[in-house]
Amino acid sequence: MLKNDHWINEQAALGMLQPFQSGLIRHLDPENASTPVLSYGCSSYGYDLRLSPKEFLIFRHVPGTIMNPKRFNPANLEPTSLHEDEDGCYFILPSHSYGLGVALEKIKLPSYITAICLGKSTYARLGIIVNTTPAEASWEGHLTLEFSNSSGADCRIYANEGICQLLFFEGDPCDITYANRTGKYQHQSEQVTLAKV
Repeated sequence: MLKNDHWINEQAALGMLQPFQSGLIRHLDPENASTPVLSYGCSSYGYDLRLSPKEFLIFRHVPGTIMNPKRFNPANLEPTSLHEDEDGCYFILPSHSYGLGVALEKIKLPSYITAICLGKSTYARLGIIVNTTPAEASWEGHLTLEFSNSSGADCRIYANEGICQLLFFEGDPCDITYANRTGKYQHQSEQVTLAKV
């Protein structure tokens, strides 16, 4: 069953999401519509996570290099600078490239909930694809988020604003949670976690 805003607010009070915004924020100043943000916070059936400003990495094109998930080479990634202007703080994801960021909110899922992370339509309309990422029962930490820029133009990716939506699904109790099996991506910090085997 997909969980609603009432349940999300109840669980957030118990520590499921920190920091937590109980309503959907669309303007930094509600009195001034000229300061829009990419929405974040609790919606009807989900929670829009924000992108942390702490780190954003992009894959470099290294001719002749073949990526290997069993022997991930961090030298294939390079940090990108955080920029700021009147529209906010942002990273630049170059055209036809791939980047890694991290959610600002820390998540601590109950043992009967799995969350799915989906992209926001505002970014999708620009050609930015957020990889569908699951967080299994009892997973805890800051999600590392994966972005693909499928367009022919560079794109701003705003920090401290909505970047993706979490949907929470309740299932029958499982025998072994992600925490029980000491999953390799458990307890991620607010920094990008690289591929592990």
